[in-house]
Order: sequence, then C-alpha cells, then structure tokens
Amino acid sequence: MQVEPTSIPDVVLIKPDVFRDDRGYFMESFHLEKFADLGIKGKFVQDNESQSQKGVLRGLHFQRPPFAQGKLVRVIRGAVLDVAVDLRSNSPTFGKWVTMELSGENKWLCWIPEGFAHGFLTLEDNTVFSYKCTNFYHKASEGSIRWNDPQIGIDWGNITPSLSEKDAIAPLLKEIGFPFA
Repeated sequence: MQVEPTSIPDVVLIKPDVFRDDRGYFMESFHLEKFADLGIKGKFVQDNESQSQKGVLRGLHFQRPPFAQGKLVRVIRGAVLDVAVDLRSNSPTFGKWVTMELSGENKWLCWIPEGFAHGFLTLEDNTVFSYKCTNFYHKASEGSIRWNDPQIGIDWGNITPSLSEKDAIAPLLKEIGFPFA
C-alpha cells in the first residue's frame, strides 16, 4: 500500500496493493491495523453507496458536530473527480480544497477526516461510489455548501453538472458560519 499526501495534510490518498491475474483481482479495501498506522483511527459505523450517471455532482456535504463524519471513499465502478474542502476555522488550510480522480480502474481510496465538506463529480456513466463513515447520518446535523462557491473556487472542469435540488440551492461558505472550530 502506498500513501500520498495531498496539499491538505490531513486528507490522504491511499493506493492499495492490487493483485491481478487472469481470473480478476484481489485487494484489501480496509485493514484496521494498517489504516491505524496511517493515522486513520476512526471507528467506522456506516457504509454508503451511490450509483450515478456521467455528469452528476453530489455535494458539497458535511455533518456538524457532534455528528461530524470522517469518510473513507472509493469508486467501485466508473470514475469521479473527488473533492474535500477544509471547514476547520482554526486550520491554516481553512476554505482550501483538494481534488483527485478516483476510479474503479485505479482502485485508490481517499481519507477525508471530520471537519471537511465532501463532494464528487461522476466522469463516467454507471459510476458506483462507496464510502465508510465514522459517525451515523443525522439529518438535523447535515449541512452543505454550494458546489460553485466563488470563495472556494473549485475547478470542476468545463461542465454543467446534474444536481439535486438541495445541492443546487446550498448556501455559500460565508453563509454557514464556522461549523468546525
């Protein structure tokens, strides 16, 4: 397993060992001890999966404390442009974002700790996205930030995404306050 830091040190790109042969492949998508050695010590309590067509943008989502979630994300089939935005007001990278392409082909995972908004844009039809969460979903604690907030300035590429109604009208960063101290 290879680990690559990102421009935001707490967000980690994980490249697992994938063993391929003429029958297919095998990989460990999670290993408690190996991930703990990387500093990923959250107890995972919920797994989520979504399937989307090309051009669907989901996010930018987060949950406020005490229901904040760390997420270990990956793509099972297809490809996404995955994005994490630092919402920790006391962080030197507050309001900054990091992005990476995750795909069913490269098998990479990304660790996004508590205190971040998360979103992704699907790059292929029938993309299956999976993530483990360190806390249960809690509707009253959910929050979102508009995907094209000019203060954040994420480069999603030249697209007109398909959005849920909720994501299309999400507030700007300056309108949500500081959910994470």
